Amino acid sequence: MSLNYAIFRSEPIYTLQDLAQIGSHNKREKKAYNSNPNIKIQLAKNNIELVPLTDKYVKGFYNLTEEYRKEHDERMKTEREDRKKTFNQMLNKSKSVVADELLFTATHNFFNNMTKDDIKNWADTCMEFVYEDLGYTKDQVLHATVHLDEETPHLHCVVVPLVKKYDKRTNTERFTISKKQYIKDKVHLSELQDKYYKRLTDKGYDLERGIKGSNAQHQNVKELKKTTKYYENKVSALDKKLDNAINNFESKMQTTKNILFAKEYVKVKKDTFDSMNKVITESKKIMEFQPKLDDLFSEVNEFTKSHKSLETENKKLQKEVKALITKNKSLSDENNKLKNYIDTILMVIKNFFRKVLQYGNEIIKAETVFEIKKCYDNNQFDMEDVFKISKGTSKEDEIFDYANIPDYLRSSKKNYDHRKKKDNDLSR
Repeated sequence: MSLNYAIFRSEPIYTLQDLAQIGSHNKREKKAYNSNPNIKIQLAKNNIELVPLTDKYVKGFYNLTEEYRKEHDERMKTEREDRKKTFNQMLNKSKSVVADELLFTATHNFFNNMTKDDIKNWADTCMEFVYEDLGYTKDQVLHATVHLDEETPHLHCVVVPLVKKYDKRTNTERFTISKKQYIKDKVHLSELQDKYYKRLTDKGYDLERGIKGSNAQHQNVKELKKTTKYYENKVSALDKKLDNAINNFESKMQTTKNILFAKEYVKVKKDTFDSMNKVITESKKIMEFQPKLDDLFSEVNEFTKSHKSLETENKKLQKEVKALITKNKSLSDENNKLKNYIDTILMVIKNFFRKVLQYGNEIIKAETVFEIKKCYDNNQFDMEDVFKISKGTSKEDEIFDYANIPDYLRSSKKNYDHRKKKDNDLSR
């Protein structure tokens, strides 16, 4: 009889953009998942919501961290100008996490012959571990759901380790997000996995403790090569589509070059505006694909490290590993190029939006405001971006209110508006 293993992992989430993408996956917000054929979206209605979240992940995060944000904004009022950061900037540039995703599952045969109620009882036991062994409160759980629309049932529990800690520098208690308050290091994680295994077996589940130091998701060389090849083709296709969209946009811009932004106001042709939106759409696809590439790099690195240490490696396997290392470096270079490409494109788009808000007619301004809000909601733009795009324009109040621009930034209006009129380049 084959053994079934209890599996518990912790995956850090470092930026709000990553959090948004994980939320989209966990809540099954897409109509199809071509990159993951194991997801049968028609079965998503069977997924079990243990801790529901009606909002999107980032909005839920803001609600959960509201007091932290207020504390930060208040502190920024007295901070030196060169040290001021928006709440989003502080979170995204911090070395700490914004959230932690806890994944619970078991080897596939464990769930054989289980009813939906049986699986929910198992998941409830996992949540007991979250509350009683890890020490999280219900207020710190952003969302918890059991996916039954994939081959092996599993529980995603996203927590925000928001705590108040004593700050020696200011001699006060301040909010912070600290995963180390709950999982200190790898040794502590191993101890917690022991506790997780014991909690399950105490409830009568017939499981073995997962192999210490192993990664149940490691693939063999053949599977990993296949995955790497797929990602290579995907990156190439995305890159090509983005190139086409940019070339089309530049062509449209060229045909209107003589009148764009040269007068007191400007009419932007609909096909020019549509081509710009196509650039944004293709850029978003690459950004959505980014975490998958990062996961692949990590997987290849871990795989090659583990296989390098095996003295029994035969020559053929060693060649395969070397090929994977070379392939990984190639993908990494391509990934970095795409990141730089996206940054450049977004800067062009931001400058374009600002000029439209400054010189466009009311109809095109309204469309632009809609696009800015959409980019902000999807974390393509942060608070500072929308501030710079809309400051001093007729739409600044509407956009400031939408993005909750703090008072200390609004108060800088005087200095900002006195800049030279021609200074519209947001990259400065």
